[in-house]
Amino acid sequence: MHLPTPEHPLDSPAQRNADRRRLLRALNASLAFVLLLAAVFAAQGQFDTAAWTVTPGSTAGLLGLLTAPLLHGSVEHLAANAISLLLLGTLAGAVYPRATLRAVPLLWLGSGFGAWLLGDPGSHHLGASGLTHGLMFLVFVLGVLRRDRPSIAAAMIAFLLYGGMLLTVLPREVGVSWQSHLGGAVAGVLAAWLWRRRDPLPVRKRYSWEDEDEAQAAADAATRDALEPPSPNGVPVIWQRPDATDERGVVLEFRPRGRGR
Repeated sequence: MHLPTPEHPLDSPAQRNADRRRLLRALNASLAFVLLLAAVFAAQGQFDTAAWTVTPGSTAGLLGLLTAPLLHGSVEHLAANAISLLLLGTLAGAVYPRATLRAVPLLWLGSGFGAWLLGDPGSHHLGASGLTHGLMFLVFVLGVLRRDRPSIAAAMIAFLLYGGMLLTVLPREVGVSWQSHLGGAVAGVLAAWLWRRRDPLPVRKRYSWEDEDEAQAAADAATRDALEPPSPNGVPVIWQRPDATDERGVVLEFRPRGRGR
């Protein structure tokens, strides 16, 4: 059975192709960055890693704001961040390509600055976990601010996969840079606020029953206005208070009767 559809569906083949290309671009970009992290990790034995990390309170440690997210302390550290970057980077880039492109530099620097500002003096911070926290908070807060269907769906997916990042921005485990997590999360919230309108809202289909509801609401409002009693100033006065000179309005006093009578 085939029902006629006079209007073109919003999910047209051209729209589906555009969505598929946007998803593939985000996936390829995330995968390329993960491969870059793997290449840098393979070459870390050839140079002094500590010189390229974030060292809190040190002027020389500011260089790590640019280089620390590329470094990792172990294969497990790299694998955990690589999976998070692949999933969250693809999700953010597919739903918010323009906002994500502008947000990544802010997330990158924000995570490093949080470690530099809040970390213990003499410690060394490295890894892309601050960037992953920034992406998660970016996607989640954008869903709260925009509240269209794709944004809400992306926020729910991000929270389902990495909702635990809401807790890892606080000190919980020794050796884990919660300072970079917090810096990335704050940068993600700030980026979501700044660029929440950078990507256009999806076209929303309007159904006939919505028009019927609005017409019924207008009719109900008109009926309420017709049945609403007028204000006291608009009610005609039928009885007028008499003037002070009118004797009919004077009360006569009767003398009390004497006692004993």
